[in-house]
Amino acid sequence: MEKQATTVTSEREIRTNGKRKSRSKIVTLIDFNFKSLVRILDNSFSNRNKMKNTINIIMIALFVGFSQTSKAQESASSSDAKFGIKGGVNFSNMYTNDVDDKNVLVGFNVGLFAKLPVADFISIQPEMYFTTKGAELTYNNAFAEGTAKFRLNYVEVPLLLMINLTDNFNIHGGPYVAYLIDGKTKNDSSNNLFDSEDNLDSDDFNKIDAGLAVGLGIDVDKFSIGARYNYGLTTVGKDRDFGGTTYTFPDGKNSVLSLYMALAF
Repeated sequence: MEKQATTVTSEREIRTNGKRKSRSKIVTLIDFNFKSLVRILDNSFSNRNKMKNTINIIMIALFVGFSQTSKAQESASSSDAKFGIKGGVNFSNMYTNDVDDKNVLVGFNVGLFAKLPVADFISIQPEMYFTTKGAELTYNNAFAEGTAKFRLNYVEVPLLLMINLTDNFNIHGGPYVAYLIDGKTKNDSSNNLFDSEDNLDSDDFNKIDAGLAVGLGIDVDKFSIGARYNYGLTTVGKDRDFGGTTYTFPDGKNSVLSLYMALAF
């Protein structure tokens, strides 16, 4: 009996050490990815004298969130954590007086996520994905009528608090920060005189987009569907000077409604 009890105790220690190592790997991975993101963002702003207050707030929130995620994982079982892929369709716009909200721009998003339980009905969900944003502007003036489109491509990292109201239904929300990769403008006019298509780089717009995300989802085993709204807090365009006058173009902030599907492994 004494020998059998010793064997059971040893098996328990092996399982416990295995779980600790798995949790340690998850925490290390989260810390490494976040530090890499911070270095990228820091290099992007190395030539600037100051950063907007809204970006500071979002970055602090993300830092605190990732720190809490790491701590939460120390007390959560590694077998409860889920990782997967997600993607969907975007309906984007810029909320400003010059944009007709009825003319949304259709795009997409695709990337990775991790769902890390911290309690029976609460999880932390960091994500990283490629997403399209922008706006469509319809105009009609004395010279021409037509449509101008701003297409902007970002790598986005949200950090979401997910609350499971039932076994299959959740609400979620949290801050996000996105890095502009590239973009394109396209103008289609009725008389074809003003048609154009230009590739843009990050120097034409602010490189960082930050804001808040809220949504809801339905989970069925490893499969999920949901809807999410991203509300941008930073202006897309940069300040420009012309004839002694300073203006911002485009003077708008990103607004994106996303419908998504996700598959956990």
